[in-house]
Amino acid sequence: MSAKRHNYKNLKIWKLALEIANDLSDIIVNFPKHEVYGLSSQMSRCSISMVSNMAEGSSRTDKSFKHFLDISLGSSFELGTQLLIAKHRNYINQNELEKIEMKIEEFQKMTMSFQNNL
Repeated sequence: MSAKRHNYKNLKIWKLALEIANDLSDIIVNFPKHEVYGLSSQMSRCSISMVSNMAEGSSRTDKSFKHFLDISLGSSFELGTQLLIAKHRNYINQNELEKIEMKIEEFQKMTMSFQNNL
């Protein structure tokens, strides 16, 4: 019997992670140029890691998929911290921070629930 695989493009959590990555890309374009290889690069990698690890893990067994979801979750928490740093440095305003934080928190809740049901 073959193991069930998930079509990541049909997963609400993958779609939300993609939306977060795209939103973040729009935000960091306005960061100072000296952050191009620093904070903005790290934030971009985190958001891309969130969505990419879910896609990669979806081709694996459920046990392995859970591991990839853990990596994706870790990247989302890392991104949350980096957003606070960006706010402290006045690269983003409070409204931008709150909007993306809400999406990240929703992603985290949905992903943990999905993991628990695998």
